[in-house]
Amino acid sequence: MHIRMGTRGSALALAQCKEVKALLEKAYPQHSFEICVITTKGDRIQHVALDQMKDKGIFVKEIEQQLLEHTIDLAVHSMKDMPSVLDGRLCFTETLLREDARDVLVLRNATSLESLPLHARIATGSKRRRFQLLRQREDLEIVGIRGNIETRLKKLENQQLDGIVLAAAGLKRLQLAQYITQTLPEHIMVPAVAQGAIAIEVHKKRNDLVELVNALCTKRVDEEVCAERAFLQELNGGCHTPLGARCILHEADAELFAVYGSEDGARLFDLHVSGPRAQAQAMAIEAAQRLRKKVEEGL
Repeated sequence: MHIRMGTRGSALALAQCKEVKALLEKAYPQHSFEICVITTKGDRIQHVALDQMKDKGIFVKEIEQQLLEHTIDLAVHSMKDMPSVLDGRLCFTETLLREDARDVLVLRNATSLESLPLHARIATGSKRRRFQLLRQREDLEIVGIRGNIETRLKKLENQQLDGIVLAAAGLKRLQLAQYITQTLPEHIMVPAVAQGAIAIEVHKKRNDLVELVNALCTKRVDEEVCAERAFLQELNGGCHTPLGARCILHEADAELFAVYGSEDGARLFDLHVSGPRAQAQAMAIEAAQRLRKKVEEGL
């Protein structure tokens, strides 16, 4: 069987797709695999800040359309780019791979968030990161940024920035971990839902592909991602809503770090809860409900 794998064309997207392809080729040498690069709306429109682009799934819709038209067989995405609800004709396999879920600071001169000078200029395109940074250091000047990881690293030098916030996973997958100045723990910066996880999406009719991928998956990773996605779905959030969740599973227990805020960041609340591992999704849904109530009431 020849399997066509759809992906965006950025260096990170290609690295992720190649990682998946290598695992599938090793496990299934009887099949052949081809990477198909697809340009999305999010790739084409670079002059608009992400939080100003109201469409959900701006990095995935064109790829999903090719799944629906059967011009590709499976799609490889960053799970954090996926909207809370999929097209009813499509589905995810279990989560095959996840890197470090945390956010990191890449700083030009300072050695940590605490050591940044007053009114330091930090760039991020994410409301979630912006509001959590300001909660730690209200003096910071947060500026917007767009572009792939390489572009953002260049802007650190060219735009008189003191630092940028990036996902650890992207830097590590591109062999750029040497740029990391400080890894931000979850109690300081709750990551995006499913950050670091690779999503594999297929047409619901392709049970054969679901079985191929699921046979290689680790249950713990998939359970963590499913709990975080349950939080996202309860809040009906997209990749631009100021929210984040990180589920960490232990042998018998689960803990969840979660954050949710109003659009303008005036109200931002977080939770750290724990409970039985078997109840991770229910715990995430309850956390979402509690945070939504807090934001609505402004408590």
